Amino acid sequence: MKFTTAIYTLALAFILCIGGAKAQELRFNSNHKFKIVQFTDVHWIYDDPKSEEAAERMCEVLDAEKPDLVVYTGDVIFAKPAAKALDRALEPVIERGIPFAVTWGNHDDEHDMTRAQLSAYIQQKRGNLTSHTEGISGQTNYTLSVMSSDGKRDAAVLYIFDSNSYSSNEKVKGYDWIKHDQVAWYIEQSKAFTAKNGGTPLPALAFFHIPLPEMYYSTTNQNIYMVGTRKEMVCAPEINTGLASAMLSAGDVMGVFVGHDHVNDYVVDWYGILMGYGRFTGGKTVYHDIPQGNGARVIELTEGSRDIHTWIRIKDGKVINEVNFPADAE
Repeated sequence: MKFTTAIYTLALAFILCIGGAKAQELRFNSNHKFKIVQFTDVHWIYDDPKSEEAAERMCEVLDAEKPDLVVYTGDVIFAKPAAKALDRALEPVIERGIPFAVTWGNHDDEHDMTRAQLSAYIQQKRGNLTSHTEGISGQTNYTLSVMSSDGKRDAAVLYIFDSNSYSSNEKVKGYDWIKHDQVAWYIEQSKAFTAKNGGTPLPALAFFHIPLPEMYYSTTNQNIYMVGTRKEMVCAPEINTGLASAMLSAGDVMGVFVGHDHVNDYVVDWYGILMGYGRFTGGKTVYHDIPQGNGARVIELTEGSRDIHTWIRIKDGKVINEVNFPADAE
């Protein structure tokens, strides 16, 4: 009996170990705050000194902010060997013991590993929360619950989507889109979280790589609330499958954060949802002329509130583009 118990204990420890931080609970702290750092478009090239600018900025941001979670919103790597590039791109977070989640961009699987292989590779990493939902399009569709400060209930939810890469329909050029089955999955998840919360939608955020078409539509409104840098056209897919309208109907998602467009870092108020870019985090391995250089978006939630406090942190600890939403947009 003792032998069996010992074997079971070792097996469980092994499962938890290889699962990274999946057994680790995300939770609002005793001050009822939960802080997320978004790194996007790191575009790491292994053994290329130009990537070191990204590492320097990530380390600087992490040490200043001390987040509860880091989310990488795609284009983490930009050349083979993919595994070694991933090791270096994730290193600043892992060596600090911070939980992290990843979704892939359109460039991550262009080298020597598929999306599935990339996801499998990082499963062993300490702090990894990246997951996969079977039966729907894409590799990185999953949810992360943030528990209340007392640990008794779900207090917020993070939806991570795979925005895929390039259109496979010869009639539609450009980038791929979030598919109908992914939208249906979101609706089901949202309903389940709402029901579990007694019929009240949980405060929620969404993260993925390629912006939604609504990001483009919103910029055509001259009276819209907008904060941040806009130096390039929104590179969204041509096809709109209704994810934003599903979020609006569900009433849970307060903010949507993407990457992809390196010299945009603005946020806009789209019918009460804060839609925004992260700050380009990479080095000089790709185009990179956003004013004041690379950095990261920081997002802070308050337990029991639907408010978003967000800002950009750049070189030398400077903070810019601070927003309190929805208060600042009213």
